[in-house]
Amino acid sequence: MARIVVVGSGVAGLVTALQASRVHDVTVVTKSELAESNTAYAQGGVAAVMFADDSVSSHVADTLRAGAGLNVREAVEVLCAEGPDRIRDLIAFGVAFDRSGGDLARGLEAAHSSARVLHAGGDATGAEIERALVRAVRASAARVVEHAFLTDLVVTDGAVRGVRVLGADGTIDVLEADAVVLASGGAGQLYAHTTNPEVTTGDGVAAAWRAGAALADLEFYQFHPTALAIPGSFLVSEAVRGEGAVLRNAAGERFMLDVHPDAELAPRDVVARGIAVEMAAQGGAPVLLDATALGGAFLARRFPTIDAACRAAGFDWAREPVPVTPAAHYWMGGVATDTRGRTTLPGLYAVGEVACTGAHGANRLASNSLLESIVFAHRAAEDLADGVPGESAWTGPEWPGDEYGHDVGDVSVAGSAERWLRVRAVREHPDASVVDRELLRSLLWEAAGVHRSRESLEAASETLAGWRAADGLLDRARREDANLLELARLVVASALAREESRGAHFRSDYPFPAAGDAHHSVCDPVTADTEVSIPC
Repeated sequence: MARIVVVGSGVAGLVTALQASRVHDVTVVTKSELAESNTAYAQGGVAAVMFADDSVSSHVADTLRAGAGLNVREAVEVLCAEGPDRIRDLIAFGVAFDRSGGDLARGLEAAHSSARVLHAGGDATGAEIERALVRAVRASAARVVEHAFLTDLVVTDGAVRGVRVLGADGTIDVLEADAVVLASGGAGQLYAHTTNPEVTTGDGVAAAWRAGAALADLEFYQFHPTALAIPGSFLVSEAVRGEGAVLRNAAGERFMLDVHPDAELAPRDVVARGIAVEMAAQGGAPVLLDATALGGAFLARRFPTIDAACRAAGFDWAREPVPVTPAAHYWMGGVATDTRGRTTLPGLYAVGEVACTGAHGANRLASNSLLESIVFAHRAAEDLADGVPGESAWTGPEWPGDEYGHDVGDVSVAGSAERWLRVRAVREHPDASVVDRELLRSLLWEAAGVHRSRESLEAASETLAGWRAADGLLDRARREDANLLELARLVVASALAREESRGAHFRSDYPFPAAGDAHHSVCDPVTADTEVSIPC
């Protein structure tokens, strides 16, 4: 029996813990309470082929289409083919998906060719999944450590052999392990406007980078098109538009009809950019989501959580359109893994939003995120059950050789013939001042948000180089700020290196995809030039 530490308590971490605890000694570490994660905020649902009029090949095609040529096909095929069995696992764990006439109810969401999205509690799918899995984990053999903040991974002889955590009492503890599974979620707090909870500060990605794991495709951050334009950026699910709600500008016009043939049901990146352009044309004022045609009774029954949030904010969305704006929602990039969750470091796995499997490509298809977490968490647990955990690592893609590289400022770019682009961030200035989180979040929103350009990214890179992390190793907020600063530099460097527009990454100075095959980007601390890599 091996010792496994799972960092994070969203759906990916809980599924991994449940499966792995059947054969191993498992400890779940979470920075807040067990039930606090991005999963609990997921409204839209989970996509899976559960109906006779749908097919895995159709789900694969939809996922590839949304991913804008950057998906790893093997990961997509695993995601879509194994998804139905993982849904059945959730039902066995007690997840109560909505039903219609005894059968699973399903909805249509943007860029899906078939109605395949399952919901629970109307618009409380994530909360229902989290509820069932938390209960199952509490009843399992897994040990749970709450309010424990991941500070770093313990690396011994080139392999990950534990974690350092900062406890609520302000002390650092070391949890030794034969393997560590990162399931710590994304980094929505990089941005001034985000649908993510406050705990999403990229701790797992930053720790993996410092330990020497490769990161991939960090420039691809998905901006959800419709968050309420109020403090907190409450998410208004894509399913609302799937049911027939439309977007209007200040003049009451449906502007998305002129942007894309699918109008409001176009891929998320298209809708988010369409909204951003319309907002700029009307002086920054939010656009309006008009769901009045759906009727008050339907909205309250189908979307009880959103209905309550609208009313709490003073909106009667059954009678009047509500103001919405894009907000950072989901990170397609992260710790590079294979389809078994293995990273490039022996002993380290990553699952869920912290990982980059390549399944989402340059833009995630609606309601594929929960599915990815479930499928690849299950696969990581299976890999942990085989042999001795932590002995092998993913060898990773073939990093480009020097003969393909050329320097662009402080970023090294590899030729597209190798389909990889190596990214390195600028050095910190010797006279750097302490970073302010709110200034960082505003900077990222303006420079590396929905619209980007060389000018804005270079200016942001220079500003970030002039900031440093504050002293205070036993202060959680300062640790989070350090992680956000580290990741902000990498996101900006990656966005600057990708001289094209693709999926969720839009450059106004390169508004079209580059010719030839799409390439991934990689931040590889093992091969990075220490003179220009982020200080660890």
